[in-house]
Amino acid sequence: MARIIMLQFCVALIVAIIATLIGGQVAGISALSGGLCYALPNGLFAVRLYACTRKPGGANPATFFIGEFLKILTVIALLTAVVLLYRELHWLSFLVGFTAVLKSYFILLIRS
Repeated sequence: MARIIMLQFCVALIVAIIATLIGGQVAGISALSGGLCYALPNGLFAVRLYACTRKPGGANPATFFIGEFLKILTVIALLTAVVLLYRELHWLSFLVGFTAVLKSYFILLIRS
């Protein structure tokens, strides 16, 4: 799971660099914001799930579902916060950054 999280942060950074080179600083910040809106909650979910599995008796299935629910709520909250607070948002870069990180696990599936 750590490989997937690291890959997602790397993809967010790479997409942001490419967006900066193509569209300027605003596009780069927008792409990075979009990528981090998914990578951060996913990383927190992974840390929480790992911590729960280290407990005596392991994790119970409710831990996964509650964590996934909280992850989705966090993603929605972050997306909303970026849209409302970053007035210069470049929508295409933002959505490309979010989508690239969201689908980046396919890279590991193809490599394996």
